[in-house]
Amino acid sequence: MASGSKKTGNAAEIDRLALAFAKEPGSKVFIPLAEEYGKAGMWEEAVAVLEDGLKTYPGFITAMVALGRAYEQINQPVKAKAILEEAIKASPDNLRAHRILAKLYVAQGANEAAIRACNVILSIHPHDQEALSLRAGLDVPTTQGAAQLQGQSNAKSVKASPLDSVRLRGQGMASVLDDALPVTKHELNGLSSNRPRSEERPVPTVGSTVQTSQKTRSPVIAQLEQWLSSVQARRQNPQASSGSHS
Repeated sequence: MASGSKKTGNAAEIDRLALAFAKEPGSKVFIPLAEEYGKAGMWEEAVAVLEDGLKTYPGFITAMVALGRAYEQINQPVKAKAILEEAIKASPDNLRAHRILAKLYVAQGANEAAIRACNVILSIHPHDQEALSLRAGLDVPTTQGAAQLQGQSNAKSVKASPLDSVRLRGQGMASVLDDALPVTKHELNGLSSNRPRSEERPVPTVGSTVQTSQKTRSPVIAQLEQWLSSVQARRQNPQASSGSHS
């Protein structure tokens, strides 16, 4: 009964406002008439009344927002978005327009635009549950998640630094020298073990040693060993050495 009486009252209000609008077509009574049409679910009639009213009152923000909602209800999102975006250009803080736009943006997958619309609402009403719920449901990467993705991308694209290249080249050169001088190290150790430490000669340079073949080195080393032996003998028997010179 209550529902029936409400519809009857709504119909009576529509008749009254329609009659008033017919008598004064240039009046703003078209706004409440369109609202009553909306309450009754008569959105096509609401669109017709609002479009006619805006011809008389172009730029009337309240009528533009109401028409945007009516377009949305009759499934014309392109028209709805166009007139609502025009409305918020003239009235950036119109919360009703931003609410409808936020829903339209979400339906179109324009999440960033939807977030901007929600942020406008929340800047005025920080605890607005509808805007908070809508924004929370949007798939937007967090700052931490973006940083992790960036770190993974950087890890995949890292190249060897110049210092690493120098270190690798140095290790390779040391390995080459070790392989090129096995005989030289062995022979030098043999010479140093047969004479006092104070008599050790400087180690030959790498260039001269590498360029000298094994056949060329052997006589030289033998001569050095013979000379070292004679020096050691003279040190052990100084009198014999002095006698040989007298």
